[in-house]
Amino acid sequence: MGYLNNEYDVIVVGAGHAGCEAAVACARLGAKVLLATLNVEHIALMPCNPAIGGPAKSTLVREIDALGGVMGEAADATYIQMKMLNSSKGPAVRALRAQSDKSLYIAYMRNIIESNENIYLRQACITDLIAQDGIICGAVDEFGIEYKARSVILTTGTSLSGRIFVGLKSYSAGRLGEKAAIGLSDSLMKLGINIKKLKTGTPPRVDKRTIDYSKMTVQPGDEVLNFYSFKPDRPVRPQYPCYLTRTNEETHNIIRANLDKSPMYKGLIHGVGPRYCPSIEDKVVRFSENPSHHIFIEPEGLNTYEVYIQGFSSSLPADVQVKMLRTLPGLEKAHVIKPAYAVEYDYVPAVQTTHSLMSKTVKGLFFAGQINGTSGYEEAAAQGLVAGINAMNYLNNSEMLELSRSSSYIGTLIDDLVTKDIDDPYRMLTSRSEYRLLLRQDNADARLTPTGHKLGLIDDAQFNRFKEKQASIEREITRLKDAKLSATQEVNSVLAKYGEHIDRGIKLADLLKRPNVTYNILQEADEATRLLNLPRDVYEQAEIMIKYDGYLKRQEFQVEQAGKLEKYKIPENIDYMSMEHISSETKEKLNKIRPKTLAQAARIGGVKPADISVLMVLLDRHTFARTEN
Repeated sequence: MGYLNNEYDVIVVGAGHAGCEAAVACARLGAKVLLATLNVEHIALMPCNPAIGGPAKSTLVREIDALGGVMGEAADATYIQMKMLNSSKGPAVRALRAQSDKSLYIAYMRNIIESNENIYLRQACITDLIAQDGIICGAVDEFGIEYKARSVILTTGTSLSGRIFVGLKSYSAGRLGEKAAIGLSDSLMKLGINIKKLKTGTPPRVDKRTIDYSKMTVQPGDEVLNFYSFKPDRPVRPQYPCYLTRTNEETHNIIRANLDKSPMYKGLIHGVGPRYCPSIEDKVVRFSENPSHHIFIEPEGLNTYEVYIQGFSSSLPADVQVKMLRTLPGLEKAHVIKPAYAVEYDYVPAVQTTHSLMSKTVKGLFFAGQINGTSGYEEAAAQGLVAGINAMNYLNNSEMLELSRSSSYIGTLIDDLVTKDIDDPYRMLTSRSEYRLLLRQDNADARLTPTGHKLGLIDDAQFNRFKEKQASIEREITRLKDAKLSATQEVNSVLAKYGEHIDRGIKLADLLKRPNVTYNILQEADEATRLLNLPRDVYEQAEIMIKYDGYLKRQEFQVEQAGKLEKYKIPENIDYMSMEHISSETKEKLNKIRPKTLAQAARIGGVKPADISVLMVLLDRHTFARTEN
């Protein structure tokens, strides 16, 4: 490959979280990759909150790691606080969150990029795409330089025709201090790809020396650490606290008095913002019955005074933001380093892509991250990894990786994107998965490591460690089901501390199924269990598999039942518009999205269950349209 002559295998446009995962995946699979970005100093930048993970998002990070991605590894290497959220609740909703050192994260990811000999980093604004007969051939930058490649992955974030708003003032930019990507939207539209607009925002940053933390509630990290990556030898780093304060009536009064200066309320911004991460003015208006809202004070790194005001995103004027901030306990003398702002940008509705994230219109062109209508670093990285893997599959004429909803949150995320019209920036939530008890953060390696190894992104050493771990889990489950605990006075004295008692010998597994009993209690009560000294990730898996056995089997049955609709394959060239006994709305939806299976068709928003029944009958009449496994 003559890459010295601007010829590459893959071009990745954008070096945010999606772009980094895409570039690294392609490079590790052997491709020569051009990674073009507006600013090489902003690789894997966290322009919003300096954190990785949280509800549902932590599962995405673990899944990325299990497939061979790099986000989890980078988060583990650069955290300044680790905290397990919802730790007192069931395993399906527990969520690890890492407060990251923003500068260290960028440096770590940039080292991964630059140390890979297959990645060629270039600061360039891609303004045009080259395609012939519906097949991508390359890209052109703002200086007219052409780059040839058989596959292009667009991961432009909020930069695509981005415009920043602070009050009623606005200017062209993708994020604060960085220019917008202009021209590429026009190129996409010329290729027949539809473009729409979305909006997002970010809070102000404050100098920590002007904060009175004594008026706030401290939020420490966990004493017992958890990590994202399944790799060994993860670093133990010093942890730093976050803090909690709240808005009050004075804050809300200032916001209400200045709504006429908000670009959202004045109609200057037409894109819809993220439903689950609203601006502070949206919170005050939409939830007017709430007297206050939580605001988290989060450090951006160890070598900066910059502090992130989580929950306080806004598009109000800078001077109004200062007045609002100074009503919060502990922030009465706050000095603002960077103002909050809103950004409106172009995106490509993902119904125009397949489950591989390749365009239905232009072969070899892939989309990942916020350009698909999502929000969040984790969602972006997950899509970037899948797009990178499938760009290589496309080049090699191999089968595309299309993860199912029952296999992963990544599969759920992509299926939602490509089968539903997104009205606001999509965020992954545990409630979006009908199989969330099966798709936990703790078992992501069991679900996806074999796939990562088969793809070539998980090496043999890591795969062997994975197999040893799974064998240990199975051995411990078997032992717990076979071993008995005698009803001795010593045992009952331990159990009594936790409100438990046994009158006769009991299988360890049966005792573990009791709500009040954990594996740690078994270790305290049973010497044999204690002497095993199993790793925490092994015994926690065994505990979950035993304690939730009935629920897990019920959900596995649901997966099996749903799989029956997946067997109904829909011909690619089927003519929906000529079908009888199906509503016009359903015909239009099916014709627009063109699902591959009846199960996918049933998940499309606006498609009626009665129409799915009719479609099933029509497919049954054509035996070629249905495959039996």
